[in-house]
Amino acid sequence: MKKLREILDKQAGLFEKGGKFEKLYPLYEAHDTLLFTPGEVTRTASHVRDGLDLKRMMVTVVIALLPCILFALYNTGFQIHNTIEWGGSPLDSWQTALYTATGLGFDPDNVLANVLHGACYYVPIFAACFATGGAVEVTTAILRKHEVNEGFLVTGMLIPLTLPATIPLWQVVLGTAFGVIFAKEIFGGTGMNFLNPALTARAFLFFAYPAQISGDIWIAAEAADGLSGATADAFSGATLLAQAAVDGNALVGREGLWMDAFLGFIPGSMGESSAAACLLGALVLVISGVGSWRTMAGVAIGTGIMAVLLNIAGSETNPMLGVPPEWHYVLGGWAFGAVFMATDPVSSAFTDLGKLIYGFCIGVLVVLVRAVNPAYPEGMMLAILFMNMFAPLIDHFIVQANIKRREARYA
Repeated sequence: MKKLREILDKQAGLFEKGGKFEKLYPLYEAHDTLLFTPGEVTRTASHVRDGLDLKRMMVTVVIALLPCILFALYNTGFQIHNTIEWGGSPLDSWQTALYTATGLGFDPDNVLANVLHGACYYVPIFAACFATGGAVEVTTAILRKHEVNEGFLVTGMLIPLTLPATIPLWQVVLGTAFGVIFAKEIFGGTGMNFLNPALTARAFLFFAYPAQISGDIWIAAEAADGLSGATADAFSGATLLAQAAVDGNALVGREGLWMDAFLGFIPGSMGESSAAACLLGALVLVISGVGSWRTMAGVAIGTGIMAVLLNIAGSETNPMLGVPPEWHYVLGGWAFGAVFMATDPVSSAFTDLGKLIYGFCIGVLVVLVRAVNPAYPEGMMLAILFMNMFAPLIDHFIVQANIKRREARYA
């Protein structure tokens, strides 16, 4: 590391003011601060609240995301191998050649084969996302003449996990650029945005290209209902959430299906299928203090109360009203959104009570969106984005209430 520090220091003069590549200083600074702690120190009076800086916060979130990333690799390969086992083969020629060369085969019980095949889908999406986001961040920093911050590190990890494995890479590039530019950079960059950039990217792709972002995907052999010998097309089907929108009782009474949904052995966007993996991430965020347990608890309470009320109301024409609360928790992107999206420290509420109210409203809205509009059963994305816009208002009223209470106490 000392040698690397010396190399960077020797090149610094080329990028600093007056140097040959002065305009590209943000690019140099990005690599320097990524590898080492910045050398600048506070020169005026400061009030240190804790030792957590932006870089450490981002790295903590990345660590919390690791269970979701690892399961995304495994489950993507698992779903494909189940499809192949039942007679279909959604493989491209290069993937077939890769598997022939490795000799791992297409056994859904082979963990390494599942992970490797899942990586064939996840890694290109991940690379396209980071290449696009990195280019936007560096270009913006050069134009504004400021340093590149670590804000996209987490956004770049989140976006691929919210996407289906088969999404075209050009859509990943387009969606990432839209999310970073229009949800963050035009407001001033990291810390200035009021919308979650990752969710904004997914929302753009959903409404611009709904067939690719929410279309039918591979289903596991256990969910194929005995369609042995069918072609690959027969194994692209609706997710469990979409099935519930058609028949609210479709999920109830199917032995072991809830546990499969909780663990994540179901189709869906790559990183959203496993509520168990999201819970592991939640533990990391809560213990480290990076993610708010109040927001997560608010989402869970709001979802449960709203689902129970709709179950009591019932409907003969809308099956989604009959979906029990425990199913809302494990379907779609509920767990992923509650843990990683709703707790975004920039776009969520800041006050303690505000976090509870903010989370509660998200929980209520996600069930309402799913139930009132069964044509769009996944409501977590819209619920969070909607409440992002109201988070400052929630904090405003809570702060004003606290001020009035203190004025009355010490008048």
